[in-house]
Amino acid sequence: MASSIGDSAARPGAISMAVLGDSTSHSYQDRLSFPDGSPERGGLYRPRTFQWPEVLTRLRGQEIDLGTWGRWGRSALVAQALQWIGFDGGRAPAKEDYFFNFANTGATCYDLLEGRRHQVKPLVAAMNQDPERWSRGVVVIRIGLNNWSGLTDLQAQDPAAAELKTVTAYCTEQIGRAIALIHASHPKTRILLVGIANTADDPDKLHQWQTAAATVNIRSALDAFNGAIRDLTKGDPRLAFFDDLAFFYERWGARDALGKPAYGTVAIGPDLRITNTAGDEPHNISLADGHAGVAFNALWVQSLVVRLDEAFGLKLTPVSDAELQRFLTPLLPTPREPGS
Repeated sequence: MASSIGDSAARPGAISMAVLGDSTSHSYQDRLSFPDGSPERGGLYRPRTFQWPEVLTRLRGQEIDLGTWGRWGRSALVAQALQWIGFDGGRAPAKEDYFFNFANTGATCYDLLEGRRHQVKPLVAAMNQDPERWSRGVVVIRIGLNNWSGLTDLQAQDPAAAELKTVTAYCTEQIGRAIALIHASHPKTRILLVGIANTADDPDKLHQWQTAAATVNIRSALDAFNGAIRDLTKGDPRLAFFDDLAFFYERWGARDALGKPAYGTVAIGPDLRITNTAGDEPHNISLADGHAGVAFNALWVQSLVVRLDEAFGLKLTPVSDAELQRFLTPLLPTPREPGS
């Protein structure tokens, strides 16, 4: 069932884009997964708090087509039951999002190809409905953080630990298999692999791992994980890597040499200063629930457009700082709103 909420106004010839991943890509305006009144994904400001695909559609919806906004898929339990009796469970779980956004909250690398929430096979089935559009299309794969983020203590202690190597190898294998499955049916489709950021930089984690050794070790472990994902793109012009860690550090900086927080501020226009703090107001880098805030996502989209054009020559219109300001200013709380 489709609806007009959040629909892309893509022009003829727009570049089709699909998304595989977890909550770092699951649209915040999904009222099926997050019913009205839910404290998740923006709290008081939820109606104007957007995930990056929602921002991308609002800023470049005429050039990039994520598909119609609607309610897609079936219950994960129903999908699992169908798998048990030998049928394809299809797209699951049910959610409200753009048709080509298959990302789901809680997904791990396992969910790319396995289990009741598998994403790649339903995506390929959707792509098969119109193969020509995907000869110019792009798939963004942004996953792995849920496999990695719970291991930060281990990363701080021993970046060469066997468990970290196992997770790295597993996610690399699953992402590689996802690429192969997509290209088996759609060999011209471009695929952008997004690395993962450093969970030690999350606002609620800044009081932890405040030593030089822990900081170096965590970065070493993370570089090994991201390096393995980046290596999948080598020698294939259809593949590219987006460095999420570099995106963050180039804008907000990092901890100092002793592991103490030393983050900066990003200014967008005269009224918005984005700091490495948590809260549902747009000046925070993350929402109160830990997911990226709308201003962070807008900056991320700005860099994503540059990377897509750089890697694949898509000739997208760059998102200017002035455009970001025009987009974000109406989303700021008014003086009369709670929390402003």
